[in-house]
Amino acid sequence: MFQLRAGSAALIVVDMQNDFVRVGAPLEVPDARETIDVHLELLEWFRRHKRPVVFTRFIAGPSPTLMWSWSPQIAPPVCCCWPGFRRAYGDIEGERDCVAVIDELAPLPGEPQVDKYGYNGFHRTRLTDLLHAHSVDTVLITGTVTQICVEDTARGAFHEGFQAAVVSDAVSSYAPELHRASLQTLGMKYGRVVTAQEALHEMEA
Repeated sequence: MFQLRAGSAALIVVDMQNDFVRVGAPLEVPDARETIDVHLELLEWFRRHKRPVVFTRFIAGPSPTLMWSWSPQIAPPVCCCWPGFRRAYGDIEGERDCVAVIDELAPLPGEPQVDKYGYNGFHRTRLTDLLHAHSVDTVLITGTVTQICVEDTARGAFHEGFQAAVVSDAVSSYAPELHRASLQTLGMKYGRVVTAQEALHEMEA
């Protein structure tokens, strides 16, 4: 079992975007809002220690792909996760770009946002090169949805040679039983499953 070391760790925040997190979003995951405070704690720690923070964003449209078959909300007229498509949500004033990271977790200038066209943050993206450029060998993974994009990104990290730790209280799902099963699978064969406090305490040691 690997140890979490501050000097070689990065935080990957998966798909904490308006069209997944906000009230009334087309692919709303209500439990994602319950992880915002934990995300803020992790972001503060990584920023204070000057360690890399990377946000992934799921991007769809404008032409049909295989993904449309599994998430019909992507298609018009809803246009879920289309860049530049703005919509209003039930928990915030005004319209927002539907693919943007939620205001509460807004990336700071210079923090990379990696756009992906599927579930896995490493598949056909610059994420691997980005992490290697910062001498990262271990990633803490947070975000939504646990059994889909979070799990696929954690598996992707494993296949790219990174030690992955999924932060159990900073990931979320609309299906509690799948959330639990996903974390169990990841912890058995792909990496570690830790709470935010466990991770931060270990990296401070």
